[in-house]
Amino acid sequence: MTVLPFLFWAALAVVGYTYVGYAVLVGAWARVLGRLRPPRPLPAYEPAVTLVVPAYNEADILAAKVRNCLALDYPADKLHLLFITDGSTDNPAQVLAQFPRVQHLHAAPRGGKSAAENRAMQHVGTPYVVFTDCNTDLNPGAIRALVRHYQDPRVGAVSGEKKIRSQHSAPGAGEGLYWRYESFLKRCDSRIYSLMGAAGELVSFRTDLFQPLEPDTVLDDFVQSLRIVEQGYRVVYEPRAYASEEPSADLREEWKRKVRICAGAWQAMSRLTSLLNPRRPLVTFLYVSHRVLRWSLAPLALALLLPLSAVLAGLHGGVYALALAGQVLFYLAAALGWQTAATGRGSKLLVVALYLCMMNAAAFVGFRRFLRRAQPAAWEKARRQPRAAAVPNPAV
Repeated sequence: MTVLPFLFWAALAVVGYTYVGYAVLVGAWARVLGRLRPPRPLPAYEPAVTLVVPAYNEADILAAKVRNCLALDYPADKLHLLFITDGSTDNPAQVLAQFPRVQHLHAAPRGGKSAAENRAMQHVGTPYVVFTDCNTDLNPGAIRALVRHYQDPRVGAVSGEKKIRSQHSAPGAGEGLYWRYESFLKRCDSRIYSLMGAAGELVSFRTDLFQPLEPDTVLDDFVQSLRIVEQGYRVVYEPRAYASEEPSADLREEWKRKVRICAGAWQAMSRLTSLLNPRRPLVTFLYVSHRVLRWSLAPLALALLLPLSAVLAGLHGGVYALALAGQVLFYLAAALGWQTAATGRGSKLLVVALYLCMMNAAAFVGFRRFLRRAQPAAWEKARRQPRAAAVPNPAV
């Protein structure tokens, strides 16, 4: 029976390292590097930039998005606005015609976000391109904060931060907590070497490094940014550039979003095998620790821990009984979090348990969807909570 204790401790180590150990390690590592090599302030930099906004049936928020883009603190003659609405059937041209600065691309067939981005890039003539989602608001200094990093020739892409506006609901609280944790890891990864995947809510690239994506790509932002890492460049994290959006409308919508992300993650991992390269040990370490484990071994290890704890608790008691009790309480907290989600009265502890369970369960469903090739590129977007009224920018 020595195999069972080994499996138990191995599974516990994988889960513990993925969610806690890695954060502790890179946090300390980044702090030491910050003391040894304090970051130098970068001077102002105002190159020509194209801001691309893919939108599908977003006519109800298009005008608000354009106004947010027009309010950005960047020279108007150097910021080109490009909206692409392929497949939309809600007459986006009528909305965008009100804004002369906007270049509008539209084709009747819907090929998905990756296909739309590939087509949009054929119309980008600036050295840098920024992608942002239509349902987000950018802070006024976002473009300036992103492009200043390109004064370093080693930087191939710069990612902004994602912020969840309303965190009163269970989806909002869970997603908000997750992104604060994720933002911490991104700061550390960027300080150590490079981000291991950018968020599509706000990400920029050197235009000449952009590689057309396979039309069926689900996680366009993740794949594109890591293909820039494959080319030997860094992807930098810039939290002073951020995109704010509302959380998913409810837990079922958040579940649908998580499954799509996990299916896309498995697809991405199958296409980014060159990052598992012993000749680039730092890249491999960051990629495996931050991404691969979270989407593959950690969910499996977590699923195995409960039955392993139950068997070993019956045989030996002691620490295994404590582990079993802890897991039972954890899953009860997640169940209670689901039940109280509708009332909005669940505590943060319940939300954390519920969100972790959803993330890991979605990995299995996403893997099955990946194997069956059942995740379309033109995916059904998750409904979001009603968009809050934009706060006027006093500088405009």
